[in-house]
Amino acid sequence: MLSWRMVRGARLGAMGRWFTVVAAAAGTGLLLLSALGWALGHPQTGAGAGVRLMWCLLPAAVTVQLAAAVGRAQPLGWPGSGLAAIGLGRSATVLIGAASAALACAVGSGLALLSFLYLRGVLGGVPYAGSASEVLGAGHRLPVAGAATLLAAVPLAAAGVAATRLWQPRPARPGSAPAGLPWGVALTAVGLAVQMSAPRGDALRLPSGLGSVSPATAAGWALASVGMVVAGPGLVYLCGRLLALHRPGALRLLSGRALQQEARRVGRPLGLLCATATGAVAAYGLKGGGHRFGPLTTFAAGLIAVCVLAIAGTAMLEARSARARSTAALRDLGASPALLRGAVALRAGVLLAVAVPLTALIAGFATVPANR
Repeated sequence: MLSWRMVRGARLGAMGRWFTVVAAAAGTGLLLLSALGWALGHPQTGAGAGVRLMWCLLPAAVTVQLAAAVGRAQPLGWPGSGLAAIGLGRSATVLIGAASAALACAVGSGLALLSFLYLRGVLGGVPYAGSASEVLGAGHRLPVAGAATLLAAVPLAAAGVAATRLWQPRPARPGSAPAGLPWGVALTAVGLAVQMSAPRGDALRLPSGLGSVSPATAAGWALASVGMVVAGPGLVYLCGRLLALHRPGALRLLSGRALQQEARRVGRPLGLLCATATGAVAAYGLKGGGHRFGPLTTFAAGLIAVCVLAIAGTAMLEARSARARSTAALRDLGASPALLRGAVALRAGVLLAVAVPLTALIAGFATVPANR
């Protein structure tokens, strides 16, 4: 109940982020239920139903990450002294943030169930008979246990990930170098090597009739994506370190130090953006062969894009809130607004100058198995 009051009393921006989580959870729930409905309508293809459900893990994963990011950003606006006065310490803050993430995802899952039942004609009216109607499983009894299990997976995972993020200790030395850059580079290199050396295969069917790939190719994509996310904080810190080298002026010094301070906060969302862009380039390469994306694939791709952009936006807002006191102190010291705006533009330009070529290079290697 306290978690619901916290969400309901949040500011307009925070409410918008929570509504985005609800919408993402509803979209993911529809995708999961569509996999169940397709399995009901095609009982003879058990392996195909499993593959469809497996591809639903991608939007489910980014939805969970979005809920965890919003749940982690929510305590920034809470009055810490007021919570301490009523006996709520760090453990209670973690539980409230995790419960808020689970609550938002549960509301979205409930909306997905109502929409799915309406399209099936259970809540009155005629079942939907347009494109992609075969995924509804109309005319077959919907298993309650299976639907409940699928819809409960995202809220439970969101609560667990949000609690883990909130419980993580802060670095003992703020601005210290993250330790994940070598591991991230190694994972990305191994993933690309596995993907490029994987033989052609048809064991894993791609959505929308885009063909089939071998499990090794899919594993290489996954490893490379995880490596890019892991390497993100170290890459941002390295950009800040290089920017502040060799007798920097005020503009370079402010930009470099800010990147070092914000490396852990914005690095992983940046890596996730790069990994998503790499996947989009690979998917476009497959689409260039004359294939067309189906409605469910298009919906899932749009859902993933919205979630990733929302995660990045939440990280940027969190970083802005974290440096609000530093910005106010700089203004008190006489820093001009032009200098502060220039520092923001320089940080963004440096990150783009590094991330875009690296993403293009990795995407070029990632599309080699599709083009050979």
